[in-house]
Amino acid sequence: MGRHNSTCRLPEFALPPRSSHSFCLPTSARLRDNNFDLLRLLFAATVCLVHAHLLSGFAALAAFSAILSSVVAVKAFFVVSGFLIVMSYERSHTLGDYAQKRLRRIYPAYAAVVVLCAVGLVTVSSQSAADYFFSVAWFKYLLANLAFLNFVQPSLPGVFDGNLVNAVNGALWTLKIEVMFYLSVPVLVWLMRRLGHGRILLLAYAASIVYAQVLMGMADRTGSGLYAELARQLPGQLSYFVAGAALYYYLAWFERHAWRCLTGAAVALAALHWVPPLQASLALLEPLALAMVVVFLGLFGYLGRFGRYGDFSYGLYILHFPIIQLLLHSGWFRDAPGTFLATVLLTSMAGAVLLWHGVEKRWLLRSSHYVAAEQVAKDR
Repeated sequence: MGRHNSTCRLPEFALPPRSSHSFCLPTSARLRDNNFDLLRLLFAATVCLVHAHLLSGFAALAAFSAILSSVVAVKAFFVVSGFLIVMSYERSHTLGDYAQKRLRRIYPAYAAVVVLCAVGLVTVSSQSAADYFFSVAWFKYLLANLAFLNFVQPSLPGVFDGNLVNAVNGALWTLKIEVMFYLSVPVLVWLMRRLGHGRILLLAYAASIVYAQVLMGMADRTGSGLYAELARQLPGQLSYFVAGAALYYYLAWFERHAWRCLTGAAVALAALHWVPPLQASLALLEPLALAMVVVFLGLFGYLGRFGRYGDFSYGLYILHFPIIQLLLHSGWFRDAPGTFLATVLLTSMAGAVLLWHGVEKRWLLRSSHYVAAEQVAKDR
């Protein structure tokens, strides 16, 4: 491998010597030159393609739902977040520095999309503008969604009632989990520095697996969708985030055994899907196996500075759902699924580019690697 070295640092918080832990943080060149921007764009595109089929019901698009998995794409997003967010925290000078970076990265674009939908979709509402803007549902939508509580009010009055689903932006449910991951990182890191990284990572991973397995078992026994919905919330998704974080902290080990890890992970994931007798036991390893595949693809086989023109994955993710709904509402594509799909992809990507340059980039700190990458591209 030849690209890894490490530097040891003491814990940020003053603790009694007996309970303090030093840890060698990775400084591999792969942390600077990687494919994570490209992967996130592919994951966002996967979710977009699957939603294009599920929301439209077009049989011609069914192959996307059969071949691709939006569920796996979202889990992969969480893995990447676990890897990159703990790295961001470890590189932050203070807790305030970390909080500012996370807030600037996620909230301006999110708020812009929520407000744009709340205001702009009056044009397609079946209600009058007065009834629309002065309804309880409109205020509830705006306030709940701005607070990442989209499940409280997912729809707007008189909007998309004729569509298969009337939710304005069903993709936003993952953002509240992402924010809770951000909030959990300082606590997890504090515990790791006090009690040991491996111990806390393993405990968090195991607790998340147990939580998800218990709730999914209750869902199977009772037939209640509530348990399945609870299983996919923060505790049930934490295993993917923690698996990504673990591969960051133990990157030196992962780099030395990368191909073995990839092979084992690929075999485990294949068996999980195609060997039913092994599914129950392999489900315990699925988050870690997926993390190994995702992080391997992110760090090995560098494909160039994909993010030098911007990071459009977030914009694509938070914009595609209302765009699909709006295009379906128009009724222009009832007999043209191919044209519908092409329009979805083009308008969603165009919206993502505009959102990046109009909102996201303006809120980034000068220290952001996107700002630096763009400057390098300009200098060339």
